[in-house]
Amino acid sequence: MINTIIIHLVENYGYMAFFLAFTLGPFGVPVPNEVTIITGAVLSSTGMLNPYWTYGCMLLGLITAITISYVLGTCSGQRLHSHLQQKPYLARVQKLFERFGNKAVCIGFFIPVVRYVLPLFAGFHGMRYRMFAVLAYSSALLWTGLFFIIGHYFGTVLW
Repeated sequence: MINTIIIHLVENYGYMAFFLAFTLGPFGVPVPNEVTIITGAVLSSTGMLNPYWTYGCMLLGLITAITISYVLGTCSGQRLHSHLQQKPYLARVQKLFERFGNKAVCIGFFIPVVRYVLPLFAGFHGMRYRMFAVLAYSSALLWTGLFFIIGHYFGTVLW
């Protein structure tokens, strides 16, 4: 059923649907990224979509979303940080960041929802943008690449 929604969005908006799904994901779009990647990969493997454009739009959308999250973390400072610490599920993200430090940005990409929240914490904790970019963007490349390959070669079985 979610696959049908994604296909409908792609029919209406083309590759922009993938970019928007990943960019707006942390801000309330209720479609899981893993399902979106696998669906896009399956559509690409059948020849309905160009795999390079599909993957590129997904990766660019994810990079846009995590960059926005990081910037919000650096700009909002302690006010937003103290507000978020009151949320019990975000306390776990805070502990992950405290335990693993900068490596948490890499680890967090493989945990749903956390991939969008950890950049906020990286910004809160004053991680330099260059370090954030190296860790987060390379992790985004690895994570999206892994799921796209799985979807491309095994997606019809999963789908």
